[in-house]
Amino acid sequence: MTSSSRHALVLGAGLAGAACCATLARRGWRVELLERGRQAAMGASGLPVGMLSPHVTRAPTPLSRLCSLGVADARSQLERLVPQGHGWQATEVDNLGHDPGRWPAAVVRPSALVLAWLSEAQSSGGLSIRFDAAVASLVREDGQWVARDGAGVVLGAAPTVVVATAYGAFPLLEGIHGHGSGAVPLRPVKGQLTLAALQTPPLAPRPMRNNGVFVPAYEDAGLPPAWPSRVWAMGSTYERGRDDTTVDSAAHERNAVSLEEMHPQAAAELRRCASDGRLLGWSQVRCASQDRLPMVGAAPDLKAMQELFNAAGARRGRVPLLQTPRLPGLFMLTALGSRGLTLAHWCADWLAGRMSGEPSPLPEQDRDLEKALDPARFAWKAARRQPVA
Repeated sequence: MTSSSRHALVLGAGLAGAACCATLARRGWRVELLERGRQAAMGASGLPVGMLSPHVTRAPTPLSRLCSLGVADARSQLERLVPQGHGWQATEVDNLGHDPGRWPAAVVRPSALVLAWLSEAQSSGGLSIRFDAAVASLVREDGQWVARDGAGVVLGAAPTVVVATAYGAFPLLEGIHGHGSGAVPLRPVKGQLTLAALQTPPLAPRPMRNNGVFVPAYEDAGLPPAWPSRVWAMGSTYERGRDDTTVDSAAHERNAVSLEEMHPQAAAELRRCASDGRLLGWSQVRCASQDRLPMVGAAPDLKAMQELFNAAGARRGRVPLLQTPRLPGLFMLTALGSRGLTLAHWCADWLAGRMSGEPSPLPEQDRDLEKALDPARFAWKAARRQPVA
């Protein structure tokens, strides 16, 4: 790839988009970041209190294996870029679900990492940022992907684009593939976090995790200005199919029910704060795929894929996923679900390496993870199931 072709648009300035900007800029790419909001981390990456910890399962799964890679990578990014106490705190977490035990962890305000990645990329001279730039369509014209707003005004153009807009990727990709294509089955997932000012000694010595995460104490001057700098927090809810950001009492109560299983005294305090009007709430929409795994890589070319499978006839079941046709220069990094903090940088670095022609960093025994992340996996499976004409 020539230096002139190492020019990319990145859509979205949350964890995924910021990590993309940083990993591409480190490789010498010229990156233009387009963000619909007035500043970075306006969506789910604006979570005020997040938890970086392992995804514990009874047996290894693709997600748990990815999270093992992601936790170590994200922790190294925090230690390198964000001073402890100014956006994160090292801790341990008591896991009360599968495989109970105590694990190394960190309490993190994700926006601190987002801003650190963007600052790093800008300081290298490889990144320009445009806020209030809501991309409504992507069209391939003369070897460039052209991003336009709802009025048809061109916001940017480059040979390569990375769509990192969480659930906002859905209408963009439907516009490319055709509405109702179902090629990229993304789902909105609302999450609400419950918080309150910490005015007494913490009710637990360290965070606890089961159906949600209880953080008994977190101090950060970077929390929203109207909020206290010392809080405790519980969350988040996981409400599939909801794309509103309303903070509601029903979600606070769901968090209380989950907290009751871990720490009844803390749940009682949550309900007292609700009765006294002392609760704070934060709500945003995350994005998940149909199989709850991220979608990272080159976007499928549905028309060319259909032609390939039609030509394959009865041998269509032998067409390898990684050899299916892709749209030139269009990449995705989305559907991180509730694991954006854990997975964003590892996935972005892996993607930037593929975009730059680097060999896969994964050992042979882990190459199946590339298929697990592939954005074409759903269309490929559907095409294999179609009856032969």
